[in-house]
Amino acid sequence: MQALELNKAFTLLESGPVVLVTTLDGQSDNIMTISWTMVMDFTPVFAITTGAWNHSFVALKKSRECVIAFPTVDMLDTVVGIGTCSGADTDKFAKFKLTPEPGKLVKAPLIKECLANIECKVIDIIEKHNILVLEGVAAYLDVERQEKRMVHAVGDGSFIVDGRRIDRRKMMASKLPDGV
Repeated sequence: MQALELNKAFTLLESGPVVLVTTLDGQSDNIMTISWTMVMDFTPVFAITTGAWNHSFVALKKSRECVIAFPTVDMLDTVVGIGTCSGADTDKFAKFKLTPEPGKLVKAPLIKECLANIECKVIDIIEKHNILVLEGVAAYLDVERQEKRMVHAVGDGSFIVDGRRIDRRKMMASKLPDGV
């Protein structure tokens, strides 16, 4: 094995798919791109990492709600564009021609063009590490959408696209909760 620079080690731990997180600060909707996400367990509890450097962070702390939207590979340039501009001076829904749809349980909007959306409430903030723990309160899937492949950030400006799904459900049945 060859040595890897320690400051690049994080690129080995591919996280879940890159997501878009919408917020409402009381006046305007915003979208941020997040690649640092985590499933907490088999319940609808998730974590994202963001902080004061991100315009949406203030809205998240104040409103304590958001929507996690799941873009697909055909939206990659939009996802990167959203992540490289600020909601402080950009209406990202307008700039990227995305359609906000009202949530049923939170004020932050869903994104119509995405494969799926999860309405969430912030249930904990771990300030030392800028981690927001979210509880999903409603979820939606566009079953008619043709493109379903999501993208995963490596962390160095490159991405990996979902590939072929390999089924081992029978082998893992004893470890999966009912209904999954």
